[in-house]
Amino acid sequence: MMPLTLADAGKPNIIHKVGGSAETKKHLEDLGFVAGSEITILNTINGNLIVKVKESRVAISKEMAQKIMV
Repeated sequence: MMPLTLADAGKPNIIHKVGGSAETKKHLEDLGFVAGSEITILNTINGNLIVKVKESRVAISKEMAQKIMV
């Protein structure tokens, strides 16, 4: 298991765990970041990520991405 920030772009990964405070977890779950979901990094800009999760493109900060374990 590793943080999403260390995953390779373009390769699908499975989310194993979402960390952080209860508020952070809820926010990420609302965006579709739940354990068992497939996630793919599309692009990295200044450490921030654009990812594909549940057929949607979502931009998340590096800090948020470090809380998502794949």
